[in-house]
Amino acid sequence: MIKEIKTNKAPQVVGPYSQAIEVDNFIFCSGQISVDPATGEIAGENIKEQTERVIENLKIVLSEAGSSLSQVVKTEVYLSDMNNFVEMNKIYAEKFAQQPYPARATIEVARLPKDVLVEISCIAHK
Repeated sequence: MIKEIKTNKAPQVVGPYSQAIEVDNFIFCSGQISVDPATGEIAGENIKEQTERVIENLKIVLSEAGSSLSQVVKTEVYLSDMNNFVEMNKIYAEKFAQQPYPARATIEVARLPKDVLVEISCIAHK
């Protein structure tokens, strides 16, 4: 059975997709960018601030689904500039500190929504 995960505590979707989907005790989170759910505006001007907001948004969606960052098994990180990798990775390592670490792909892309610096999606177990 497929169940939509939706919360008003995280940024609202702006297209034909869900914040997350639950299937067989796995949570598939759509990519999050650094939108502050309280204001709808981009939070943070640098990669550190934006990465923190992105991971907080994922945390909110996962919590709504009954999961957490410690249950994440896979992430995909999209960077607008691979030169931001080291700083993003510092914040990522702080937030995903529990071993075993999630599997991860990190990809540089030409452009991200709202010209943000980072977007992250994930898969978590419930």
